[in-house]
Amino acid sequence: MDDGAAAERANREQLPLASFEESRRAIEAASRFMPGGVSSNFRLGMVPHPLVMERSDGPYLFDVDGNRLIDYYLGMGPMILGHNPPAIRQAVIAQLERGLLYGAQSRLEAEVAELFCAMVPCAEKLRFTSSGSEAVQAALRLARAATGRRVIIKFEGHYHGWFDNILLSVAATPANGGDAAHPNRNPGSAGQDETAWGSVEVLTWNDLPGLQARLAVGDVAGVIMESAMCNAGAILPGAGYLQGVREACTKAGTVLIFDEVVTGFRVAPGGAQQVFGVTPDLATFGKCLANGFPVAAVAGRADLLDCFVSGAVHGGTYNAQPVAMAATLATLRELADGKVIAAIAPHGKRLMEGIASHLKEAGITASVAGFPQIFHVAFGLSQPATHYRDLLEMDRARYIRFCGELLKRRVRILERGAWFLSAAHDAGVIDETLAAVADAAQVVA
Repeated sequence: MDDGAAAERANREQLPLASFEESRRAIEAASRFMPGGVSSNFRLGMVPHPLVMERSDGPYLFDVDGNRLIDYYLGMGPMILGHNPPAIRQAVIAQLERGLLYGAQSRLEAEVAELFCAMVPCAEKLRFTSSGSEAVQAALRLARAATGRRVIIKFEGHYHGWFDNILLSVAATPANGGDAAHPNRNPGSAGQDETAWGSVEVLTWNDLPGLQARLAVGDVAGVIMESAMCNAGAILPGAGYLQGVREACTKAGTVLIFDEVVTGFRVAPGGAQQVFGVTPDLATFGKCLANGFPVAAVAGRADLLDCFVSGAVHGGTYNAQPVAMAATLATLRELADGKVIAAIAPHGKRLMEGIASHLKEAGITASVAGFPQIFHVAFGLSQPATHYRDLLEMDRARYIRFCGELLKRRVRILERGAWFLSAAHDAGVIDETLAAVADAAQVVA
């Protein structure tokens, strides 16, 4: 252990393990008026229960129990610049003086769009939405409008939002998944309208021959995928896979859609498509786009986006809301030259290596894979997953225990295995985190 980590461990050992009783009481009280006391199902599965925060700053959250938590949730991904950064605050305050919502265009909107298109390889034009789920729906509508076809292909384990027509086979199990080569279509929620996904088919990702054979039929409007699988786990495309997909879609006249809601503006200024050198026809973005404000977008070929003028309908009262646009412009200006994203890389790499080392020392088999800015820790895997079904071998119960032990030591990580880093996670924060990881690993070992 280096001197920094040793000092942080000594400091922490003077503190008792964190308690979250006030959060528990607050959630119980809120449950009288909100189901489960929350406004999103993704906040229900937290250990030991959903938390209630008072404020945030840099890499830290401060909860109602008085705990200062090192945060690797980062709002489930958006806070690439850290919590409450001055540049975003100042831009938002300035716009608040000018107005909240016009029901018309603002100069900011066009300025953001121009910068966005300069950064993202596929972006000739774009449309703003308020969430990643909405951006996906817009992309699917464009694909069908442009091709006159109905069929959409998605992949097992890939998440594209919570709408009925696309929430399929996100968390398949050995019991319901079916044949790996021809996965079953499993709805992700009770209450879904099964007629909504009648033209959506599910295939296995990283299986190029399977996709090529299906596209050869000639009836597929669009193929949508996470260009690097980051929701269920960190799975990278196989050598030549994305290039092969690109060629097959072009040959078939099928619209290729990359879901970059997680990877966009996080792994590179132009997203994963910049990293892998493969340009889709359309791509969806969210999360890091506005560092905490509800902004998303669908971007891509001009002829496809122009379908919104010639017949395809897309609306939204709050799309490109001026205050959110001010935050977006400030965020993209920070990220445009790539220096912020590059600066995160050495800290993320050291954290990945340190986690792997501490888990190995504790005798815990685990894989740590992904990008330095967004990676995944999978207990029970001896090597990185190459397909979704590899992730079914993870020891989820043990990892959730690990999450609980880290939280007691004031480090907050996502129970699904993802770790998000921000520009505010400096060397000292990494030291403190790794000291906590060492302790927690020994407890769950």
